[in-house]
Amino acid sequence: MTCLKREVALPSATGPGNLDYNPFDVMQPRSPGAIPAPLKNGGRVKAANVPPEGVYLPSNNRLAPHMRSPEYVQLSTAAAITLGIMPGRMHRCSCTRCLNLLLTYPEGCRANCAYCGLARHREADRDYADRNFIRVDWPSVPMEQVVDIVAGDGAETPFHRMCISMITHPRSDEDTVTVLKAWTDRIDPVTVPVSILSNPTTMARADVVRLRDLGAEIFTVALDAATPGIFDRTRGKGVSSPHSWRKYWEILEDARDIFGRAKFGAHIIVGMGETEQDVLGLVQQLVDIGGHSHMFCFFPEKGSLMDHLPATPRDQWRRVQLGRYLIDYRDVRVEKMRFDEAGRVVDYGIPQSELEAIIDEGVAFRTSGCPGKVREDISACDRPYGDSPPSNIASYPFQPAAADLRRIRHQLGMERPDDRYVEGEELEQGDLQ
Repeated sequence: MTCLKREVALPSATGPGNLDYNPFDVMQPRSPGAIPAPLKNGGRVKAANVPPEGVYLPSNNRLAPHMRSPEYVQLSTAAAITLGIMPGRMHRCSCTRCLNLLLTYPEGCRANCAYCGLARHREADRDYADRNFIRVDWPSVPMEQVVDIVAGDGAETPFHRMCISMITHPRSDEDTVTVLKAWTDRIDPVTVPVSILSNPTTMARADVVRLRDLGAEIFTVALDAATPGIFDRTRGKGVSSPHSWRKYWEILEDARDIFGRAKFGAHIIVGMGETEQDVLGLVQQLVDIGGHSHMFCFFPEKGSLMDHLPATPRDQWRRVQLGRYLIDYRDVRVEKMRFDEAGRVVDYGIPQSELEAIIDEGVAFRTSGCPGKVREDISACDRPYGDSPPSNIASYPFQPAAADLRRIRHQLGMERPDDRYVEGEELEQGDLQ
């Protein structure tokens, strides 16, 4: 039943000081600086008041127009390519299966999360519509145009799901309702189910009920931090941000009551200083109350208060991915796993042959998120390269091929003697697909 046993870090360790994890004391965000008064609350954009004209592509050397939700939303680059709004192609992906819509305002998000490119502290150097988020640009598009394209495709749409991502803004709750209504008035939620990525800080239980009644299928809360201490350091008082662990859990528990079993969940970022035991304990807690977990690999987002810190070592990330998959989909309990003195997984609590088969299947290492139309454990929200560059994939937005699995086994320290990974072979294979 034992795998990955060790007394010292594996030779493949990629973390600080050649550790195979990111320690708490290393992952300290910078303190946010002061914002000049004229630049606060989107001052530059509001003062210029440039009227929007259709699609706005970020960072195109002109002042961002005065765009607001619900008339405008932002799309991930992958979604914009899939919709045909932006040119481009994705490494080894033909499209994304989730249409992520992000609310947008000149004032931007009023929170200051340390790892986020949308954070308030960036007002000094970058307008909200131009900020990167999960490694990519987010073009701004009229909501009506988005609905027209998807409604026109009908049952042939490439999207398996749509997700409205709220931000911390006084209008966010009402505008989420308006965007949801605009969608469900023309697109059957059975054809394209809807998820809500909520902003608990501004919400009450009645808001959760309202979104369910208007057709949202799944409700998620971005806890992101795996422990209260890391939450406070990266999302709360530690960075002059309004979020609290208590309020996030309050809305998560409301979602449990209102949306029901398997229709709610939480986002968790791995590698911000928690232990593997911390994060897998949280995954188990979510399963026990009927929810699910969506896992993200920490990446030092350009312009964030943590952009100077190391990305999650791949060995740590793979161990947590595998453990999370076993808890969420194979009924393995965290109590059956064993952890070392640093909180690293050393035994997954299942027979070695069973573990080998799960690794070989590859699904455990795909992007995790709300389900699509293929099977329960394959997410519609594939977020291509949202937490890593294609040269060092963290969350696979496609089914890992044989070369990818050799790399994954190498990162896990579980290579077979006759199946050694050769650096770069999966990139060469990807170029041929």
